Parts: sequence; structure tokens; C-alpha cells
Amino acid sequence: MMKTQNEIIKQGYDALINSLGITDTIRFIQYFSSGKGDYTKERHQWLDKKTLVDVLQEIEKLSEEDTNQYDEIIE
Repeated sequence: MMKTQNEIIKQGYDALINSLGITDTIRFIQYFSSGKGDYTKERHQWLDKKTLVDVLQEIEKLSEEDTNQYDEIIE
């Protein structure tokens, strides 16, 4: 039997609450907040001014500078 989207969401929340508790579940969900604004429009304001070479150079520079860029502590 296929679950509805609402059933899946409820089951996911229940799993988080059972695993993390209510407070940490809220902190976890807030971490993935969708934010505000129009990302596509804002992206064009800065990305359209860059060449592919510029973007590639920035990626290479970031990877050299910060090898732990995805290590993050949620407080």
C-alpha cells in the first residue's frame, strides 16, 4: 500500500522525535529552513558576471583553503 505524502511526513517527524527528542528535532528542522527570497533571481545577479574559468578558480581555491568545509557542529 502506497503512503500519502502527509503520512510519510508524519512518519519522518515521529522518527526524528523518537531518535532526537523534541528540542533537537526542532533544531534539526531549523537547520534545513528554506529561507527567504528568490534564489534564482539573486543567483543571476552575481553569477552572470562570472565566467566559467572564474567559477572553477574559486572552487579550486576553496578546496585548497578548507579541507574541513563540511565539518560543522549544530549548536
